[in-house]
Amino acid sequence: MIVVFVFILGLFVGSFLNVVIYRLHRQESFVKGFSKCLFCGHRLYTKDLVPLFSYFYLKGKCRYCRHRFSHQYPLVELATAFSLSLIFITISPSFDFYALQPGNLLQLLSWWVITSFLIVIFVYDLKYYLILDIVIFPIILFSLVANIFLGYNVGELLLAAIIGGGFFGLQFILSKGRWIGGGDIRLGFLMGIILGWPHIFTALFIAYIIGSLVSIFLLIADKKKWGDKIPFGTFLTLATFITLLYGDRLIDWYLSLFI
Repeated sequence: MIVVFVFILGLFVGSFLNVVIYRLHRQESFVKGFSKCLFCGHRLYTKDLVPLFSYFYLKGKCRYCRHRFSHQYPLVELATAFSLSLIFITISPSFDFYALQPGNLLQLLSWWVITSFLIVIFVYDLKYYLILDIVIFPIILFSLVANIFLGYNVGELLLAAIIGGGFFGLQFILSKGRWIGGGDIRLGFLMGIILGWPHIFTALFIAYIIGSLVSIFLLIADKKKWGDKIPFGTFLTLATFITLLYGDRLIDWYLSLFI
C-alpha cells in the first residue's frame, strides 16, 4: 500500500511541476495565484486539477473552452510518480517506510527533491532549449548541503563538480558557444555535486550514449538534420537520474567485463 501512496504523491508532485514549468516560462509566480486555462483564462477548480484523472475524464480538453491540453500534463505526472516510486523501492526494498533509518529517510527525501528539479530541467530544456539559473542554483545548494549531511566528502563533491562543469566549459570555449550553452556548464557542475566522484564519469558516459542513440534515430526518422540543435540537458538529467539510482551497479557490471 505504501508504494501506491508514493505513486499517488508523485502524481500530485508532477502536477505541481507542470505548474512550475509553465509559470517559469510565462514569468509568473508559481507559489501564489489560482490555476487557469492557458487558452481561455478561465479559473480551474479542484475538479479540473485532479492529477491524471481530470485529464482523461475531460478527454484532454479544457472543461470551459474545449481547447486541447498538451500531453505534457499526464506525461510529467506519470514520469514523476514512477520516478519517486522507483527511488522509494531502491532505498527501501522491503517497502516499509517506517523501517527506514534516519540516514535512509534523508536520502529518500533529498533524492525526491533532486529528481523533481531534474524533471523540471528536463522538460524545460526539451520544450524551450534553455536551462534556467533560477532552477539550477537552488538545487546545487540543496544537493551540496544534503550530500554533506549524508556523509559525502566535500572535496570529492567539488572535484566532481569541477570535472562536470569544466568538461562542458572547455567545449564552450573551443566551439565559441556553438556546441554547448552556458546552462550545460552549470548543469555539469550540478551533476558533480549530486553524484560525486567517480560517478560523474558514469553519468557523462551514459548521457553521450543516450544522446547518440536518440540523435541517430532522429536523423533516420528525418526529424533532425546534421547541425540541428538538440537539447542535451535532457540527456544529462536522465543520465544523472540513472546514475543516482544505479551508479554503483553499473560500475560493478562494467568492471566485471574485464575480470
